[in-house]
Amino acid sequence: MKTVFPATYSTLCPDALSSFLSEKYALGHVQCKLLVRGVGDTYLAETADNRFILRVYRSSHRSLSQIKEEVTLLLALKAAAVSVSWPIPDVSGENIQLLDAVEGERCAVLFSYAQGQAVRLPNEDQLRLLGNEMARFHNVSSAIDLGKDRWTFNSDTMFVRPLEMLKPAFAGSPEDYTWLQQAVGEAVKKLSLVNGLSMGYCHFDFLPKNMHFGESTVTLFDFDFMGYGWLANDLASFWQYLALEVYTKRMTQQVADEQFDILLNAYRQHRSLDSRELEVLPYLAVGWWLFYMGFHTTHDQFHAYTQPGQVKLFTGLLRHLATTYWK
Repeated sequence: MKTVFPATYSTLCPDALSSFLSEKYALGHVQCKLLVRGVGDTYLAETADNRFILRVYRSSHRSLSQIKEEVTLLLALKAAAVSVSWPIPDVSGENIQLLDAVEGERCAVLFSYAQGQAVRLPNEDQLRLLGNEMARFHNVSSAIDLGKDRWTFNSDTMFVRPLEMLKPAFAGSPEDYTWLQQAVGEAVKKLSLVNGLSMGYCHFDFLPKNMHFGESTVTLFDFDFMGYGWLANDLASFWQYLALEVYTKRMTQQVADEQFDILLNAYRQHRSLDSRELEVLPYLAVGWWLFYMGFHTTHDQFHAYTQPGQVKLFTGLLRHLATTYWK
């Protein structure tokens, strides 16, 4: 008897997904196109008069209960008129679809399309839009209780555990690993001495690729890594993006500081900021990088990022952030 060979990961057929969406969501003719593979596979779904984004999650990295909490947060943000890409319910009112794939059950969510486009370097008006919307997002995410299934961003998950996960990648450069150990110890000590930082659900990936700007709008999307922790993590993710522009000499430090101040001033129009939150941003930025470097070791798509040459490049950036901005 012919059997299907087992798989740990499959790419779902766009044509089959088109038919599935057409029936489940009563959308008429749908055309799906695979955009990118990742933690979840992302498809563009187009009808005669609308566009959507379909995210098909990998069960090895996102559980149904974790996805439910992501959906709940996004619906709460939509209800509060925060500009996000939100889950679209099917004809029976369900927001999450369960699909039988070769590797087992996978979850899928259809999202509204974020109008506009990504901008590598937002201008002043766009920075103000982003600062306003980030603060409004935090006003909601700091006041909602989603449950206990999403992960937590803290010193252990952002510094200690990633360092352990990365140890094999530094087999050929023990001196870099020793420096990282010392840096992690310093960062953890710094964060332990700072109390009272605002807590809530973080997006944790506030980079220009995860927001679309229209003429006078910004729409936030890709909440796949959202988790509970210091809200300053979201400011730190954008801060480090500007710091990286400075590091690669595509921007001066003065321009980076001016741009970040514009975002902060816009943020403060909707939410207060404690000076301690700004003080820890460079430390959280290093933790942000370590978290994602650790994540790279768990996902086949990022194998190249755990190779010696790439790890050394990452470590060089972390050394720069620590030596330049830590006080």
